[in-house]
Amino acid sequence: MAFSTPEITIPLVILGPTASGKSGLALALAQRVGAEVLSVDSMQIYRGMNVGTAKPSAADRALVPHHLIDVANPDESFTVARAVEMADAVIASAKHRKVPVVATGGTPLYFKALFAGIFDGPGADDALRLRLQAYDNENLHARLSEVDPNAAARIHLNDTRRLVRALEVYELTGKPISSFQTEWLTEQPRHPAVWIGLSWDRDTLNGRINARTKAMFTEGWVEETRSLLQRYGKFSKTASMATGYAEITRHLAGEISLNDAMELIKIATRQLARRQMKWFRRFPAVHWLAGDAALPVLVDKALALWQSTP
Repeated sequence: MAFSTPEITIPLVILGPTASGKSGLALALAQRVGAEVLSVDSMQIYRGMNVGTAKPSAADRALVPHHLIDVANPDESFTVARAVEMADAVIASAKHRKVPVVATGGTPLYFKALFAGIFDGPGADDALRLRLQAYDNENLHARLSEVDPNAAARIHLNDTRRLVRALEVYELTGKPISSFQTEWLTEQPRHPAVWIGLSWDRDTLNGRINARTKAMFTEGWVEETRSLLQRYGKFSKTASMATGYAEITRHLAGEISLNDAMELIKIATRQLARRQMKWFRRFPAVHWLAGDAALPVLVDKALALWQSTP
């Protein structure tokens, strides 16, 4: 049962890798204090992508208002800037209404952009871009691998625009673009918040990921993907980055078996969890809690931290 908590004036952020229990904790806390949930997830924004993004159920969303879920179609691209603009509006509205906010999700870049701001980089240098564009993608990617291996690992060989931009930033600043993208701004945060993280033993988390992936197939992930492809034709560039849908699309096209698709998704999801934690461990002032603790214990600990912050 919710109770009034006028002392809570800033958002609570719940971080953690995929399958760590963030959504369950967010829902329990929101019910406890009468809060609303702000999804900070780049894939739950898409309508119809329910099973594969572990979207909160309709029943859960009926219990507690959830924001930034189902705000775009899967054939639409969605930017970080648009997400931040919408999230800013949610936080401002909740503050005006004196309603607490629990922000949770699995997209580190969205968290960083929303709470700390994000590196925009130097302005375009047309002459430098023309010089870089004279090289083929293989040479661009090889050069980027030398000066910024982290960015090179993230940017596809065929993505000329991002390859050129990454090299442009390096040439103009002398620093790799990846270093800017992982640094937090030192100024006042965009939104003061209390930060909670759910930490898991890797083997235990991998087991949870494998079990959840199997359950998603039972819940109709293949049928969901087939229906979305029939309705929209294809996924947008951003929506297609959602873990698992590409593998299921390959299965539906007859390229791989269902079992192979499931195993590839398990591997990709475990890799995603490791990347998420690598990012989240860089975030400052996170209170890390054992994810395998009982839910009531986690709720009490998180609430104590939240209420103790002015």
